[in-house]
Amino acid sequence: MTDGEERSVAALAHLSAIIAMVLSAGWLSFVGPLIVWFLYKDRSPYVRNAAAGSFNFNVWAWVMSVVAWIMAFTVILLPFAVILWVIAGFLTLWCHIRGALKATRGEVYRYPASIGLLQ
Repeated sequence: MTDGEERSVAALAHLSAIIAMVLSAGWLSFVGPLIVWFLYKDRSPYVRNAAAGSFNFNVWAWVMSVVAWIMAFTVILLPFAVILWVIAGFLTLWCHIRGALKATRGEVYRYPASIGLLQ
């Protein structure tokens, strides 16, 4: 892969989470980065790193969303659930856009929180 192709696919790895989030109402945001990781894990270490970071962050955001849903069902904790949803949504958009912008410049982006499943 050329340097430009790597940067484009790495940016796609970050943005694919937002695309998947919109298409699945937030539940499958980790699928886009996972697909990019499977396709490029052996072809480019830079793309593999970007896709793994994006996936790991999305798993963290997904867990946060599930916790918020559990809190919402208790009704008493509904205000805290709304706060968690807002935080997870904002961080997801902010971090993935920021990661994509850094990827287009060839820089590595480290997510602020993640569950390290992929390397």
